[in-house]
Amino acid sequence: MRESTGRIVSTASLFVATVLLVCGFAAAQNLQGVINGRSGATMTLQTQYSGTVVVLLTPSTEIDEVQGVLKFRKKEMGVTALVPGLPVQVQGSYNAQNQLVADTVKFKGSDLQNAEDIQAGITPTEQQAQANQQQIQQSEEQIQAQKQALQEQQQQLAAEQQQTATNQAAIAANRAAIAADNKRFGELADYNILGEVTVYFANGSTEIEDKYKPQLLQLARQAKTTTAYVIQVQGYASKVGSAALNQRLSMERADHVLELLEQQGNIPLTNVLAPGAMGTSKQVAPDATTEGQAENRRVVVRILQNKGIAGT
Repeated sequence: MRESTGRIVSTASLFVATVLLVCGFAAAQNLQGVINGRSGATMTLQTQYSGTVVVLLTPSTEIDEVQGVLKFRKKEMGVTALVPGLPVQVQGSYNAQNQLVADTVKFKGSDLQNAEDIQAGITPTEQQAQANQQQIQQSEEQIQAQKQALQEQQQQLAAEQQQTATNQAAIAANRAAIAADNKRFGELADYNILGEVTVYFANGSTEIEDKYKPQLLQLARQAKTTTAYVIQVQGYASKVGSAALNQRLSMERADHVLELLEQQGNIPLTNVLAPGAMGTSKQVAPDATTEGQAENRRVVVRILQNKGIAGT
């Protein structure tokens, strides 16, 4: 009789321990994975064992960049640092919608630098390269031919510009062709471009001229009517001056535009990708003339929407 009672007590204890273990697992989760998308206050995380997980970011979510060999030191960061391609560790609990509500999000500084380089178009990630390989191969020759034709057209326009003012119309047409080419490049990724504004700057300046502010605020209003939008801000500079100076100018120009969108356009930072300092890359006009230099000193702001959400 005592042996039976002992077995019952042991079985009950094991059952209680199992229930407590399961409840504790459900209450708190610690997942590692790579961010593969951002839509408003949510992001998707690709994990090794749990597949794709939807993570909900709240105002109380703590976002830290861990530092040091033992990762004891940390630096508090903003949500704009959570860019696609960034490996992160998320701790939190699931809500009724099966979303992981994040208490903390941690990542390494070196991983953030790599992810930001990817967003700035410096180096493609292996995952993006594999996903787009077939489509890129099919259109690579056509794109290269278009780029070569555009470069030749730019050189011809630069030579003729000194002789006649009528070439201004040709330069404008060339700019439109380059913008269309850049848009085709953007559409090879996971986002549709739903709106775009380009802001031009004076030489050495990072201040936004008043004439561009209504355009930026209109873009902000358009964005807020779009489901799960993301704002992309990329700053550029002409090749006048040192490379370090131009890199800093492109970053400050992008930061000032983002500040206006946030403070006057009421765009939340949860809907903004980290601003990109593109430096002197992707020149749209020859830097041999003052007119060409003026066209290269710019910030391009785009409204992006994930193609999966748009159904395209």
